[in-house]
Amino acid sequence: MAVLGIGLSSILALANKKLHIFEDPRIEQVDDLLPHANCGACGFPGCRAFAEELVAGDVTPGACPVSSSECVATIAGLLGIEAGAREKRVARLACAGGKNVTRMRANYAGLSTCRGASLVAGGGKGCPWGCLGLDDCMAACPFDAITMDENELPVVDEDKCTACGACVLACPKHLFSLHDVNHRLWVACMNNERGAAAKKQCEAACIGCGLCAKDAAEGLIEITGNLAQIDFGRIEAANMDAIQRCPTGAIVWLDKEQGPIIGAKAVEARQKAAAKAAEEAAAAAAAKQETA
Repeated sequence: MAVLGIGLSSILALANKKLHIFEDPRIEQVDDLLPHANCGACGFPGCRAFAEELVAGDVTPGACPVSSSECVATIAGLLGIEAGAREKRVARLACAGGKNVTRMRANYAGLSTCRGASLVAGGGKGCPWGCLGLDDCMAACPFDAITMDENELPVVDEDKCTACGACVLACPKHLFSLHDVNHRLWVACMNNERGAAAKKQCEAACIGCGLCAKDAAEGLIEITGNLAQIDFGRIEAANMDAIQRCPTGAIVWLDKEQGPIIGAKAVEARQKAAAKAAEEAAAAAAAKQETA
């Protein structure tokens, strides 16, 4: 038995020596410097895989959107490579249909999640494409980059967002997508109904009128399936001209400081709608008081 044990251990030792795969010790060093968010925003399945690609020289440290500038510089110095950089990407929401502008067709009272509501006839909103406002995206975001506004719409903090894609996967309506941060001109709608039908469901719906396409640079916007579509390959030609005559505010300019900016025509339309709603509410209250 002793001889057998010695023989087997010798075989194992020899196999370990022959089959040993060398791993560059710098991989471990780089991995220790990475944030370990494992968000996949760099394009690799986790920080360890990204560290391996860094050491191999296939990517630069700046490709990690979560690392601080100090961390990027440290890794670049360790590996003797350029820090590199890439255009920051963020999550964008294709909906402006908060509770202040959208119609409700039912009062949903089930499981308080977007996924749960979407399984019950698509949720309570009149627009079947609209955001349900039950914050699945906020709960899924590992960087606290999403908050819900007073109208139950998600708001993305560009500084905190790493474009990890967690919100993209969490949204059952597929309203989130990842874009370069310089994509400021944006269609905040996914409704494919025609004009009046879309407007009936949501005051902020795109009605496919084509005014934005007429006012934008040639080829930047076109109407496809009753919905404005932006050619992001031409986004450098974008400016705020395209939003000014949009009657609903479906096409917006996403300002870093001010948030979504709608055109003058939509501002006027929403002011009139708000005034009308206030009048109707006051009349209903007066009628109720007389009845009492």
